[in-house]
Amino acid sequence: MGEPLKYMYNSQFFEHLCPVIKEVVPDFGERRFVYSVFDKTWPDLELKQRTRQVTKALGECLPSDYPKAIEMVVNICRLLQNRKGTLLPTYPLIFLPDYVEQYGMDHFELSMHAIEESTKLVSAEFAIRPFIAKYPSETMAMMLKWSKNSHAAVRRLSSEGCRPRLPWGMGLPFLKKDPSPILPILENLKTDPSDSVRRSVANNLNDIAKDHPEIALRISQQWKGTGSETDWIIKHGCRTLLKRGNAKVLTLHGFNPKARGRIKNLKISEKVRIGESLNFQFEFMNSEKSSTRYRIDYIIDYLTRSGNISTKIFKLTEYRFEPGQQLLFKRKKSFANFSTRIHFKGHHQLRIMANGVELAALKFIVH
Repeated sequence: MGEPLKYMYNSQFFEHLCPVIKEVVPDFGERRFVYSVFDKTWPDLELKQRTRQVTKALGECLPSDYPKAIEMVVNICRLLQNRKGTLLPTYPLIFLPDYVEQYGMDHFELSMHAIEESTKLVSAEFAIRPFIAKYPSETMAMMLKWSKNSHAAVRRLSSEGCRPRLPWGMGLPFLKKDPSPILPILENLKTDPSDSVRRSVANNLNDIAKDHPEIALRISQQWKGTGSETDWIIKHGCRTLLKRGNAKVLTLHGFNPKARGRIKNLKISEKVRIGESLNFQFEFMNSEKSSTRYRIDYIIDYLTRSGNISTKIFKLTEYRFEPGQQLLFKRKKSFANFSTRIHFKGHHQLRIMANGVELAALKFIVH
């Protein structure tokens, strides 16, 4: 496991950052800046808190007049862009768009310009969201404009910043309820030459699918066949619906929900200790008289702390089976605890699904 991102804010980072700021900010108080960052609270701060601390320390070193200050921030961003490949890691520079969010909410046009520049350096997907919430029509109009920008990072921001369910991002309930302002942006980006932009479009579409499967399906039907890269977008953008066994989406992607398949000899560990792995195996057979594509998933019904069930679906394979063909699958699923999943003792269940149809299930105990 790699070192947590919060440790990237270290003395070496600031040794390389401060000279850049000094080139832009007259009378920059480097000592004051560093001491404001590394105060007595620093060791207990997590990543977002550390980012905000750096933001505030920078704010104390810049003019109180926002138009003057934001011009300096933009110039810092440009200077760092011109020096890409230096020893500065990129992610910790997220404090620069965070500065715009923290100090620029009452200066829409200046802040939009600053976000456009800063996202070329480090993604401003979190910083843009408070502006979408405060100025929804104006910001979404700007993002539609950005979707045609010559810089791939700006185009990516136009999609990533307005994702209805952006992980770790500020919620945007109105876009969850009605994603129609997002759709023209995705339309502009569906054949984008940048892989990172196309991936963002797919993730945005998948977010929409969780609340509005009919909209995601309609878009997928309209886009299908546009090109191999756009077909990848809709396949990745429909991944949640495929996992859920949505019959129309399965059919769109070449899987027959009515195809007959069989699970034979499903075996699992009857008991698994927390920290170890669940072992399971089974044979899958195509019972159709013709060559048939199957998407095979396995489902684990996890027991939660409250005694409820949390269901997680995992893709096993997508494969074309010839008539009567069968394959043996052997897998392991870790039950080690991580920050994103804690396991609890008790009865769990493994289920196997093919083309959205559950074909077999067995219970097991975690202890």
